[in-house]
Amino acid sequence: MKIAIPTNNGRLSLHFGHCAQFAIVEADAESKQIVKTEFSPPPAHEPGALPQWLSDQGVEVVIAGGMGSRAQQLFARYGIETLVGAAETTPEDLVAAYLDGTLASGDNACDH
Repeated sequence: MKIAIPTNNGRLSLHFGHCAQFAIVEADAESKQIVKTEFSPPPAHEPGALPQWLSDQGVEVVIAGGMGSRAQQLFARYGIETLVGAAETTPEDLVAAYLDGTLASGDNACDH
């Protein structure tokens, strides 16, 4: 499975639409191991661009600090699960917690 995490300086960016890069983490859900992590710059920040781009990358889950409700609806249309309110840490730590079922979520850091 592929999990996308918006990042700035190698850590979760609290507002997913304004990140420098996305970490796209390929993980084996059965063994709960990270296979590889790649960092890619996102396309221009336009409504609907990120859900389509991440869907084209094969992403199934997005872990974010904050994400607007419209973006969450768009991701759902592409069949991509969204988890918001994650802590500002490394993509690998977030994915490991997700795979273990211990990913803690707090308040959505986005108010739109």
